[in-house]
Amino acid sequence: MPKEKNKEKLILDAAIRLFTSKGYQATRMSDISQEVGMSKGLTYFYYKNKEDLFMALTKKAFDQFKDEFREVYLSKGKTGLEKITDLVIRVVDFASKNQILYDAIINFMDLVKKYNQEESRKEIDPLILESQHFQKLLEIHHEPAKFGVMMVSQGIKDGSIRPELQPEITFYTIWSMIIGFEKMLGPVGYDGKEVKINPESLQPGFLKLLQDMLKGTIQASKPATVQTSLF
Repeated sequence: MPKEKNKEKLILDAAIRLFTSKGYQATRMSDISQEVGMSKGLTYFYYKNKEDLFMALTKKAFDQFKDEFREVYLSKGKTGLEKITDLVIRVVDFASKNQILYDAIINFMDLVKKYNQEESRKEIDPLILESQHFQKLLEIHHEPAKFGVMMVSQGIKDGSIRPELQPEITFYTIWSMIIGFEKMLGPVGYDGKEVKINPESLQPGFLKLLQDMLKGTIQASKPATVQTSLF
């Protein structure tokens, strides 16, 4: 079995390299076989088709992502808020160093959105639905976020995050903000834009705003009531 797993890993690693350099659409299974030095038939023995291989890649992405979340959660001597802050930095760093894996995670979120509705489920490639890796992903894709929820819960307990927040809703809101933040790094980094902002100034500003929201220092202020008389 270890030998079989090693061959699966060789194929998967080759797919990651080629998807990164050539793009998913331009890469063929024969390209991957050639990259590994393996017959095309043997490649198909381990992965039924390119769609199945990409789902396996996505499973690998979620496994690595979960490790990132776990490491942050288990870090010693930090408050829940500090861990959430560290998590933002780690996620952005993960996306920068493993773009194809991060893109696979975001792509799977879109797939799940379609999968949840009977009508839109028909839009998903049948080869993806048939993949055993896709079915496994449906079971495990929430696992990274469970650590995020525990970070928020810890922050509520240690007083670094305001107590009235609901951990699950709070973390999934934070998660959506992180996804949006990572996506916006491209637009704000574009030289031709008119908005006076860059990635270097966006990150500390984003982190401070997130921290203030979680600590509860942002409060709406009511205009002072001024009593006046018409007479």
